[in-house]
Amino acid sequence: MRLAFMGTPDFAVPTLNALLEAGHDIAAVYTQPPRPAGRGHKERRSPVHRVAAEQDLPVRTPASLKPVEVREAFAALDLDAAVVVAYGLILPRAILDAPRLGCLNVHASLLPRWRGAAPIQRAILAGDPETGVTIMRMAPGLDTGPMLLTGSVPIGPTTTAADLHDTLAARGAALINPALDGLAAGTLIARSQPEEGVTYACKVDREDGRLIWGSAADVDRQVRALVPWPGVWCPWGDRMLKVHAVEILDRATDQPGGTVVDDRLAVACADGSAVRLTRVQRPGKAPMRADALLRGTPVPAGTRLI
Repeated sequence: MRLAFMGTPDFAVPTLNALLEAGHDIAAVYTQPPRPAGRGHKERRSPVHRVAAEQDLPVRTPASLKPVEVREAFAALDLDAAVVVAYGLILPRAILDAPRLGCLNVHASLLPRWRGAAPIQRAILAGDPETGVTIMRMAPGLDTGPMLLTGSVPIGPTTTAADLHDTLAARGAALINPALDGLAAGTLIARSQPEEGVTYACKVDREDGRLIWGSAADVDRQVRALVPWPGVWCPWGDRMLKVHAVEILDRATDQPGGTVVDDRLAVACADGSAVRLTRVQRPGKAPMRADALLRGTPVPAGTRLI
């Protein structure tokens, strides 16, 4: 099939590779423009851009798809379909309608749960037992299009956002070619999303990473969902302590939430449970095991990390 691929981050790369391995004709790759990055603020291409360049694919990096000339150039590709994975731009109606079979999106949740920008993190934060990937035909609206294929993935007690990112990226890549083949053959019919069960995965930001010492389970999910980005942190006197890993403790405490309760960084939660911080990071330092921090910087019982 003659396709356009529209994607930007690492999550999109496996799907692009799957399309290439299947022998599809990628007429153009659309991705976000290079951005300044690193200490030198040199412009850096997106992961999708780098893969496309390695494969000698034509790359387009419009800042917006709204200009008439951009829409006309897209329509002139004469596409069978476009495949969209975490592209980062809203597709206007003219773009959605241009390919013969429409635009297919690889979305990292079991729709209609977790429509929106951060489905992986929100699923872990909510304590969902599973999530997955949905291949949908795109429509105006936020992830509201009819569904072609889904694949579920369990969320275990130690699953992190990084784990889930890689698993779902691979699952989406495995589903995209069957979805395209079934759609082209007429053997796969898109079905409307259920009206019940809609939730929205709003973006995560730095404030989402501030530890809320409600329960040990809440703290554990917060760390697993938000490390490495945007990161999890708590005040530590006049400094900030980043938290990279915790352990739920089989103990009860009557101390207020956020109170250190021993000399090994066990911290009380508001519901009487407790966690131990096992991997942490001081300002300006690399992440380290908590015992390494404590050898040089004791954090005594009674310290408040709020």
